[in-house]
Amino acid sequence: MKALRILTLTAIVATSGIFGVAQAGSKSQDIVAVASSNGSFKTLVAAVKAAGLVETLQGTGPFTVFAPTDEAFAKLPKGTVENLLKPENKEKLIAILTYHVVAGKVMAADVKTMKAKTVNGQSLDVKVTDGAVTVDNAKVVKTDVAASNGVIHVIDTVVLPK
Repeated sequence: MKALRILTLTAIVATSGIFGVAQAGSKSQDIVAVASSNGSFKTLVAAVKAAGLVETLQGTGPFTVFAPTDEAFAKLPKGTVENLLKPENKEKLIAILTYHVVAGKVMAADVKTMKAKTVNGQSLDVKVTDGAVTVDNAKVVKTDVAASNGVIHVIDTVVLPK
């Protein structure tokens, strides 16, 4: 449990306007609903649907999701997202998406430089440098977006399993 608590992101990270909704209003919505109601996660939501992970991420959790924005997905090589969304690539898509999820609700106040085990079994490298947090090669741009079954931390790059 201690490892889950120390995985989180720092509150020092500058918050951006990615989430325009009041976080208090988001608490009654699950992670999928919060992501779906925001215009910055269309690709992520489409990928979650294609991978068959909607019900999982609507479950009781709790989950901590490092959510890449549409701009993050756009950084991938041309055709990557379209290829991953094909039914024959479902297992690869599941592996990538579950690499963005950690079991437990981990808030920003507890972050430390460490390795955090994801639900796909691999570990993310979480680093805190001069108040900025990175998860593998992704910058955390918004923290502590509340959901009824966990929390979302917004990242600017899709992180890929090793």
